[in-house]
Amino acid sequence: MRSLPLPLALTARLTPVAVLACAGWALTSGPAAPPASAGHPTAQKTPAGSSTAAPSSTTAAKTYGTAPAPCSAVPAGTVKSLVPGAKTAGKEIPSTDTALRRTCSWNALQGYDYRWLDVSFEIGESDQQAKKEYEQRVAEKSGGGAVPGLGDSAYSVVNLTTEDGQQTREGVVLVRAANALVVVTYNGSDFENKKAPGTDEINKGAIKAAKSAVAALDGGGG
Repeated sequence: MRSLPLPLALTARLTPVAVLACAGWALTSGPAAPPASAGHPTAQKTPAGSSTAAPSSTTAAKTYGTAPAPCSAVPAGTVKSLVPGAKTAGKEIPSTDTALRRTCSWNALQGYDYRWLDVSFEIGESDQQAKKEYEQRVAEKSGGGAVPGLGDSAYSVVNLTTEDGQQTREGVVLVRAANALVVVTYNGSDFENKKAPGTDEINKGAIKAAKSAVAALDGGGG
């Protein structure tokens, strides 16, 4: 079988990013209580012997406390079908805080067909914060649509790019489940005919992986 040189963009894509940006979102703290006015005692009485420190109003139970292991989030059978020839164990990308963000990648070139799959978990401090982050990311994308029945809200989009005559089609699925985000990226190319897989194939593949990832989140959250 003859080998073909990979386009520069895809060659770079084959090399995982060595360092990911620190993830996790900053929790906005509530304003401090104003001091009592001089000479005017407060109406609230503090029982003798009790602490004067008020409990924090920003502390709330989180549905998901840590990110699950991403490389076991997608079943081996699904990996084989989406990324033929890839090692089903995947490769976890280094993270500065694995409690808040974890990502696994699978990629393979089988014959002339190339496929790449990323699954990422990001844990936020609250549902509201995760929802805001989700909405911001969806707003940055266009041409996609909602995915019903997946998490609290989900969105998928597929785009086609061409470089040096080589097509690559990439699908992205964003899912919010309580205070967590699941991000799936799936793309592919054919280096023999320089065509990309169909939109339906890439979109369904990305959604299939996202469903498995959300199920893994539910199993390992907290």
